[in-house]
Amino acid sequence: MKVCVIGLGRFGYSVATTLAEKSNVEVLAIDSNESIVSSIRDSVTQAICMRIADEEDLRSVGVEEMDLVIVATGENFEQSILITALLKKRLKVGRVIARAINIIHQDILKLIGADETVIPELEIGIRLAERLSSPLQQFFRITQQFSMSQIPAPASFSESTVESLNLFERYEVHCIGLKRGDDFSPIAPDHVIQENDVLMLVGKESDLKKVARL
Repeated sequence: MKVCVIGLGRFGYSVATTLAEKSNVEVLAIDSNESIVSSIRDSVTQAICMRIADEEDLRSVGVEEMDLVIVATGENFEQSILITALLKKRLKVGRVIARAINIIHQDILKLIGADETVIPELEIGIRLAERLSSPLQQFFRITQQFSMSQIPAPASFSESTVESLNLFERYEVHCIGLKRGDDFSPIAPDHVIQENDVLMLVGKESDLKKVARL
């Protein structure tokens, strides 16, 4: 998979370096600041300093051949809109994800063709609020209705096998793993749950909370 990240502020830099750690991802990082480009050069497949809102410059480095382009220049409202428009309307990039700074910015990016938009600050705030107000540990929302969470095994589960608990019939959740230290491992139906076990459960958020409160 070939990914281009345009704009290497805190958000773009983090996305580019994290993606580059994946063995199946080639990352082209682009920014107009030479010092930033130099600092990331050893952490990505290729890093280029250039005018990030110039159509010919973008075309010259093969941006239109990328599987995905991430426009991470959200702080500059006009620039991110121009780059997104160039990518979708002129360079015909198949998939573009653009960073927005607010809802209005997000709506405009969608109107000009962005396939997906993100507002990092908003999403971080929502996740923090959910974590602080929820009994669930390490809560991950997969879809609007389906979530995953680490839950310390309730005392009533102790010395019972996973299978005997009939988790789906009783709570409509599935147990898919067991946390030991920092590692997760698959869990067998005949595993006998111990007092300090941390279970990885999936299901609706409301059902996960029922188990967490046992």
